[in-house]
Amino acid sequence: MTSSRTTYAAIRGRIDAAAARAGHGAALLAVSKLQPAAAIRALADLGQRRFGENYVQECLAKQRELADLPLEWHLIGPLQSNKCREVAEHFDWLDSLDREKLVTLLNQHRPADKAPLNVLIQVNIDDEASKGGCAPDAIARLAALIAQAPRLQLRGLMAIPQPHPELDRRRVAFRRMRALFDVLRTEHAAADTLSLGMSDDFELAIAEGATLVRIGTALFGSRKRGDGRRETGEGM
Repeated sequence: MTSSRTTYAAIRGRIDAAAARAGHGAALLAVSKLQPAAAIRALADLGQRRFGENYVQECLAKQRELADLPLEWHLIGPLQSNKCREVAEHFDWLDSLDREKLVTLLNQHRPADKAPLNVLIQVNIDDEASKGGCAPDAIARLAALIAQAPRLQLRGLMAIPQPHPELDRRRVAFRRMRALFDVLRTEHAAADTLSLGMSDDFELAIAEGATLVRIGTALFGSRKRGDGRRETGEGM
């Protein structure tokens, strides 16, 4: 626990310092995919409340095991249409909405006794065939549809830029996302979240406008996949 406490405090300190330099707030989303519920509980004991998961069924099992804790659950991975009911019923945020069909299904299945589901539009900012996300010119249409859905709440944008070794190339993508976010806010004033940055570039992302950073490896270390290999990073 001492090691976890030290690591968590150091990361939170770096986030707070970067946010102070940038002149705006920034929150931590702990990416806990492939981590056991016990690791999430340990971070929750240190004060962490926001957790991001990639796989619906894995997260639902953790939610059951951690039902005694007041946690905020984000789905950050791709969402298949047949999982919309479970996400609408059991998650607090969907950070990866990227097509119109999901808007209708999520709105239909979100229970009336729950607050609206918070939604981020995922943008494929570098036009990578291997990544999800809508094209930048599709943001306005998706945002308008979400805004018309009473059981959904548009909160902003998310992207996973290419992990270029040169940070200046990542900065270009971050700045493009910030520009898109600023445009979105002119039409949707309640949008307040720009999710950018991971373990190796979150301070740069905050400097360029990120208000939510996704950190997994720096908090938990690398993850062991089902095939036994180790996985690092916060990729979706």
